[in-house]
Amino acid sequence: MLYQYLKSFPQRDRYSLGQKIENFTLLTFESVILASTNQGEAKLPFIEKAIAYTNLIKILIRLAKDINILKMDRYLQLEKSLLEIGRMLGGWKKSLK
Repeated sequence: MLYQYLKSFPQRDRYSLGQKIENFTLLTFESVILASTNQGEAKLPFIEKAIAYTNLIKILIRLAKDINILKMDRYLQLEKSLLEIGRMLGGWKKSLK
């Protein structure tokens, strides 16, 4: 879903803001994968990074909406998904403490 929305960004924004969102998304995936391959509390730093990246994505998505690059309905769909991802990561982090 996110990738399709990024493709609809105007070209100048696709290669700046869109690229940032895509990079943070990939870093989030990387952190989750690294967390899943570690044991016990060694997962914690990777989960915390994933949470931070998710928060950055939320901010950038909100910026895209505020400058009218992203339509409200698409913003709401992405925000809903990001909130769910944040809850899942938060629960994972809580289970380790």
